[in-house]
Amino acid sequence: MVKKAVESIKGLVFDIQRYSIHDGPGIRTVVFLKGCPLRCKWCSNPESQDIRPQIFYIKSRCMGCGLCEKNCPDKEVKLEHDGLKIDWKAANRGDLAWTSVCPTGALGIKGIYMSVEEVLNIVMKDEIFYRQSGGGMTLSGGEPLMQPKFALGLLKMAREADISTAVETTGYVDRKVLLDAMHYTDVFLYDFKHWDDEAHIKYTGVSNKKIKDNLKILAEAGANIMVRTPLIPDVNDSEESIRKIMEIIKEYGIKKFTLLPFHQYGSGKYASCGMQYDMKDVKPHSEKQVAKLFRIIEDSGFSSEF
Repeated sequence: MVKKAVESIKGLVFDIQRYSIHDGPGIRTVVFLKGCPLRCKWCSNPESQDIRPQIFYIKSRCMGCGLCEKNCPDKEVKLEHDGLKIDWKAANRGDLAWTSVCPTGALGIKGIYMSVEEVLNIVMKDEIFYRQSGGGMTLSGGEPLMQPKFALGLLKMAREADISTAVETTGYVDRKVLLDAMHYTDVFLYDFKHWDDEAHIKYTGVSNKKIKDNLKILAEAGANIMVRTPLIPDVNDSEESIRKIMEIIKEYGIKKFTLLPFHQYGSGKYASCGMQYDMKDVKPHSEKQVAKLFRIIEDSGFSSEF
């Protein structure tokens, strides 16, 4: 009865990616959950931020048939000569089932409700690859622990199926949920954006105090933690900034630390969500710049291996 109750818990999922090799050890299936308390200016998953289902529009697929305009309940969408004009705020308030009339998939929904059982059935399709590579399931987002019952249910059921588990987290979550998740998580991929609180607020919208406190408590509890810093030009990419972060996490006894170099892969999704992207003119670092910082990390005694 208890198992069935867990299997039936539903959560809001916006993507499931199979055969991932960058989100934990081995080959993994990454389950992306909607909702995030941060608003990082460089976010590569803008569709993850809102805790609700939302419209996603891919302009290049639109054939201008006008079916969406005819079927949207309150005229939130209008077909114009250069594509759709969408009242994003109004359109995302109600039932989005009408978007299914789009014949090309130009107009769709990011975020569908799935049960623990449904997600786990997808995860288990690649069980043989996990066994061979030491991989498993990774929960990501957004912030997956913003949906605590669903996230914990998935982790628990995966663990019972003898599937390795990982959680990508901002650390800006309820402490109890984080510690509860530890019982079913093999490795935390813990993002640490900036050592300075004022800068952290400026670029992410929230203080880093809770993030640092939770990281310390998680480390003291014996969790396996890989700290990751998204390397953002002119934000946290100086040698001084990286050393400051290492000082903090070394105090907590953490020995695994890596960098996530800035990229523009998610920039096109902002327009599809009706959002503004402020970093379109920011160029990624050169390989030489990134390699230099990685050498500093390695020379400081940290491992970048899961």
